[in-house]
Amino acid sequence: MRDLPVWKQMIYQLGLALVGLFVLVPILGLARLAFDGSLQGPPLDFYVWPREFSFEPVQAVWGRIIQGQSFVGGLGNSLIVAGGAMALSVALGASMAYAFARMRFPGRQAGLLALLVGALLPPVALMTPLYILLTALKLRTTLLGLMVVYTAFAMPFCIWNLRAAFQAVPPELEEAAALDGASPLTTFLLITLPIALPAIGVAALIAFLAGYTEFAMGWLFVDRAENVTLAMASSSYISQGSVTWNQLAALALLMSLPVVAMFLVMQRTLLQGLLIGGTET
Repeated sequence: MRDLPVWKQMIYQLGLALVGLFVLVPILGLARLAFDGSLQGPPLDFYVWPREFSFEPVQAVWGRIIQGQSFVGGLGNSLIVAGGAMALSVALGASMAYAFARMRFPGRQAGLLALLVGALLPPVALMTPLYILLTALKLRTTLLGLMVVYTAFAMPFCIWNLRAAFQAVPPELEEAAALDGASPLTTFLLITLPIALPAIGVAALIAFLAGYTEFAMGWLFVDRAENVTLAMASSSYISQGSVTWNQLAALALLMSLPVVAMFLVMQRTLLQGLLIGGTET
């Protein structure tokens, strides 16, 4: 790989710095609002540091009860629902994606097209069939039922994303494992899955975000306070009208912490996928 001229390197570094500022400035502004105890109205002035540093906005959000649910309780429900939807989407999506990538069977193309159409449909189009199905199974008002709902939203993307990843795995590797006596299941678990791990990480992150941030559909399937998720409680928190701007910022900051933590745990896998993709020709 040839070295770039100094002026080109400076241009690239300047561009990357601008992109970094574009991403970091809103986050820093959110953190500044969340710890500013002097703010009483809309933040009309620009300043870098809080004028009156205080944990009161964060404490107010942490201890407030909304829809009969505390922040910690809503966070626990959100993590259960989003984590369950992530696990189901990846487990079921990986098996289906491998079948679509490696096997030939009647209806294969029609199935892929149906999944694509399902991914393009708005979530509201699935409300009635999911409501009827979960009511018949007596799961509509449970956290498990909410997992099924969010899994249904995330599955099409997971299958299409993982199918492309499995197709990129050289078939010769699987054939060599089969010649050594490995069963199809062993080959899938020990050969194909580790190679496709970056794509699995992306699918898992998307599925987690879909279950963690969605709130509109949740109101249709949850009617008990103990099952309210954090996103649902936050929507009610905002609609009450007695919330200050610094409390809204504190709420957004606290809600983002699990997502940031998950990304930090998975960053090595995600970056590995980018590096591998960048070396391919």
